[in-house]
Amino acid sequence: MPGNNFPKLLEPALIGKVRLRNRIIKTAQGSSVIEPDTGFVGDRAKAYYETLAKGGVGLLIVESCGVEYPLGVHHPPVQFRLHDDDLIPSFSELARISHKHGCPIFLQLFHAGPWNPTGLLVRPNARCSSVLTKAEMPGPDFVEAKGMTLSEVKEVIEMFIKAAERAAKAGFDGVEINAGTCHLANSFLSRVFNHRQDEYGASTLENRARFVSDIVRGIKKRIGPDFAVMALINIVEYGNERGTTIEEGVQFARLMQDAGVEAIQVRAHYYGHRGGLLHPDRFYYPELPRPLLKGLDWNRSGKGVIIPLAEAVKKVVSVPVVAAGRLDPYLGEKLLNEGKLDFVGMTRALLADPELPNKVIEGRLEDVRPCLGCLYCMDVRLHNKPVLCRVNAQLNRERELTYQPATKKKRVLVVGGGPAGMEVARVAALRGHKVTLYDRERRLGGLLPLAALLKNLEVNEIMALIRYFKTQFDKLGIEVKLGREVNSSLIEEARPDVLIVAGGGKQTITDIVGIDRPKVMSSDILHRKLKISLRFFSPATLARLTRLWMPVGKRVVILGGRIQGCELAEFLVKRGRQVTIVDSVDALGDGMTGDDRFQLFPWFVKKGVKRLLGVTYNEVTNKGLTVTTKEGKELTLEADTIITALPLQPNTKLRESLEGKVSETYFIGDCIDPKLIADAIAAGATMGNFI
Repeated sequence: MPGNNFPKLLEPALIGKVRLRNRIIKTAQGSSVIEPDTGFVGDRAKAYYETLAKGGVGLLIVESCGVEYPLGVHHPPVQFRLHDDDLIPSFSELARISHKHGCPIFLQLFHAGPWNPTGLLVRPNARCSSVLTKAEMPGPDFVEAKGMTLSEVKEVIEMFIKAAERAAKAGFDGVEINAGTCHLANSFLSRVFNHRQDEYGASTLENRARFVSDIVRGIKKRIGPDFAVMALINIVEYGNERGTTIEEGVQFARLMQDAGVEAIQVRAHYYGHRGGLLHPDRFYYPELPRPLLKGLDWNRSGKGVIIPLAEAVKKVVSVPVVAAGRLDPYLGEKLLNEGKLDFVGMTRALLADPELPNKVIEGRLEDVRPCLGCLYCMDVRLHNKPVLCRVNAQLNRERELTYQPATKKKRVLVVGGGPAGMEVARVAALRGHKVTLYDRERRLGGLLPLAALLKNLEVNEIMALIRYFKTQFDKLGIEVKLGREVNSSLIEEARPDVLIVAGGGKQTITDIVGIDRPKVMSSDILHRKLKISLRFFSPATLARLTRLWMPVGKRVVILGGRIQGCELAEFLVKRGRQVTIVDSVDALGDGMTGDDRFQLFPWFVKKGVKRLLGVTYNEVTNKGLTVTTKEGKELTLEADTIITALPLQPNTKLRESLEGKVSETYFIGDCIDPKLIADAIAAGATMGNFI
């Protein structure tokens, strides 16, 4: 019977009096899908959350919703807020849609307090438990805070209670109080912020917990026992001597239970690290820092790092305990059976594939689209744009990319087995077209295997993505012909109704004097050598072998400081090379997520990677590369090997060779507009939905 391998994960369970159909919880994450001008729930938000609800998740927790606006949110005007009764009818649509698909729905309530991780909003009157100047704050992602008077504390507690009342009137089954990370509620729990001397002060654990406890008691008293209340709290805080200890965090959980919460979601925070410990897997990029944070589980590349905290809390409470952090169905089932947690929290995995729960139920794990753990979703959202996913082009385009059956079935020939080609083939076949995919290489993926090699952190996920496409091709009857270059005679023989060219871009050629010297290696040549090796070794194996030998000298100058050059530099530094990055542009890391830049650039400094931007290239000599800095100084950068790592250019030659061969011909992806993986997959999905 399908789902037999996950009996505990798929077991119905209760949070308070709310029955969940399984133990998978879609944890709250900002999406920026609310209507910005009004705060109403519009079509975009309805489509986004309906897709998650009908995907089979046990509980849907709608993202961080401000109880005060705009002072209480990080992302105005695109962040959820329920500070006014006028919003109740709009929010009721979310509850109705979720219930229509048999999914209970909670609303996470929070107040931003002094935390300002995006830097998007200047809040001169930011609320905090105590008066703290910006210099006194535990890092750069905070604004100067105005300490709250006792009457203001009571006022904000009432804001939370009234927001919960509105959620109940809108039809929500419960709320989660976000008192974790560095939000306002945590500023009472944590001695990092709380310097108060009254009953909400830091003198006792009960006083520190009183702000959240009063909110919980107020909600239960005002709404009644049928409306569930969860609390999300930091069980431990690192990076600050005044941070919450594990012993204190466990007792906070007990106090939350005493106040009336029906479930506790555990979290940890690390002051001084971007995002704290929201995404612990990212601690492994570019290298896992030493010493490791104590009390956590670092044995699975970041998956389930905070599970020891859930275990500790479960020893002192009787209500269910929830944990998240790159958990998957297999690990979730294992942890549930071991009694280490009661519910499995997921977010990024469900953005990559909202149907994950249903596929687990149906025994179709091979059909789950893997999350790359890349945080592209968060990077988009940190720019106040609706959340997107690198591998799931339908996310936030659910109404646009419907993948309805084609009215006229066609023979489709796809040229190129990279991300754009694979996705257009998959979507076209899903809609009923007869698809054949050709690629001149001997393996699918285009540049993805090379990306897996360079991005060692994501090697398993990237290769899992290629396996996912192969599985879908088999199930959809897509014919794949590798090692075959498409030309006029092949097209005449195949006689397709539609030709879709999704070939790769071409190498950018630089006209620097001496660029043809033997010590210069274009990224195209490097790619070719690595591709040959990839015929015999997996990316993971080749990554290990290149630590022993590769055809690159000890001193390397990389021409290009955008994503291509930075990732190549990281790869080479880890293999003992002395690296200098140069570029004619002034910005480093264009194309990388903000999270990656934040972690990689200090690592470059630590590893001695030199970076020269805004230079003029002069000449490649026997010694290396001569450049003129933007200050007008001429330098010779000594190098054994010089590698060009510049963005690709459109492949006009490929386009010219195939244009007009079939009456219905389309060009997508790098061959016309070289960009990133997310752009390639989105282009493939859009074209597959169109033809």
